Amino acid sequence: MTDTRPNEAASIEEAEAFLAKHPDISAFDLVLIDPNGIARGKIIRRHELLGLYKSGRHLPGSILGLDVTGEDVDETGLVWDDGDADRIAWPIAGSLVELPWTSPKRGEVRVSLYELDGTRMGADPRHALSRQIEAFNQIGMNPVMAFELEFYLLDATRDANGRPQAARMPITGDLNQTNQVYSLDPLDNMQTFIAELYAHAETQGLPVETMISEYAPGQYELTLRHRDSGLRAADDLVMLKRLVRGLAIRHGMRANFMAKPFGGRSGSGMHLHTSLTDEAGKNLMADTGRDLAPLLLNAVAGLQKTLAESMLLYAPNINSWRRFGRNSYAPTAATWGRNNRSVAIRVPAGNPANRHIEHRTPGVDANPYLVAAGVLAGMYEGIRDTLQPEAEATSYDADSAYGLPADWASAIACASGSAFLSHALGEKMAHVFLALRQSEYDRFIAEVTAEEFDYFSNTI
Repeated sequence: MTDTRPNEAASIEEAEAFLAKHPDISAFDLVLIDPNGIARGKIIRRHELLGLYKSGRHLPGSILGLDVTGEDVDETGLVWDDGDADRIAWPIAGSLVELPWTSPKRGEVRVSLYELDGTRMGADPRHALSRQIEAFNQIGMNPVMAFELEFYLLDATRDANGRPQAARMPITGDLNQTNQVYSLDPLDNMQTFIAELYAHAETQGLPVETMISEYAPGQYELTLRHRDSGLRAADDLVMLKRLVRGLAIRHGMRANFMAKPFGGRSGSGMHLHTSLTDEAGKNLMADTGRDLAPLLLNAVAGLQKTLAESMLLYAPNINSWRRFGRNSYAPTAATWGRNNRSVAIRVPAGNPANRHIEHRTPGVDANPYLVAAGVLAGMYEGIRDTLQPEAEATSYDADSAYGLPADWASAIACASGSAFLSHALGEKMAHVFLALRQSEYDRFIAEVTAEEFDYFSNTI
């Protein structure tokens, strides 16, 4: 089996060094990120780790054909069409870390799926991002990327009406019920949680930087420092989510990564910052004199042109679409602008030498590998065709020539049959992703809610 080992698989030496350094770790989480952005896998014992690095590990391909509830979706072609066949999971280089919040302490190793002959399994989202990075590498460019993570910390208990509520302040025990954006008081009251978060992030090699109190009670934001590897930037994001979720539980809280957990409060985004460097590491998007670089403008134009077809990547489920609305800090049009937080594609203020693009459309519930793949594919198209962006505009006061889907159903329809999406993700990944979204839509649209009963049961 070793003759089918993919070149990008982690070396056995990496595992041997980790085991020697951590004799106290007796079990490891084997983690695969599915198209929904959900971590799936199994726990393996210490003596099994070297076998994974030497020969890979068989896993059913259908693990990438599950919907958000964990149900098989036969339309993906990964269940009965191929007899629920096994593929081989290989460890990702640099992903073997300890899980410092666990007791007894476990480790984690993330994997990607491959066919039995060693070729990439087309439905693995990480491979979709790899393809887009390689496309840029072939023209002498390298994407530099970083994510921002917005989320809610909720109390372990619900309110008197059975509804989720913001977490109590650990020090004072008070409920956080006010909108205190950028306030330091909620951070002070979360200092034990935050201190552990930063310490554990350092242990895992995660470049976590700024934390702020966001635009709703219990909402926070964490930023990640940029990576020269787009793959590693997406890896950082999924690892940080696991860290926040696991640590929150141990502090009597629940981390929530829904795009819109509360109807009347701010939604949670997952903004992606991207620049392009040459082979010497020079930023190709740096300003040219007082003007924005032509390459940056081409990339912006490509993102505008492809945004409608990409929206399902950035807003994959029914809750995702509750986040968008006027004056919500979530964009409603394919607009762009400098130093403007209303637009979909923002060019932040700052050092002209570090100029880059911030894509503000994705929600925190989106799969970061597919988000990054869609963003890079759009940028590539704009650069390849030397497209020019529309005039700068504020999202809520202007309409773009590139109309966006208005809701989940429209986004699914727009993505279906999209040549761009098929190229961005690869045909197999695009097929699986669309099958999952259509299956979930069919299930949700058939469900009769309690609100419907209350509202419509007495109509004539």
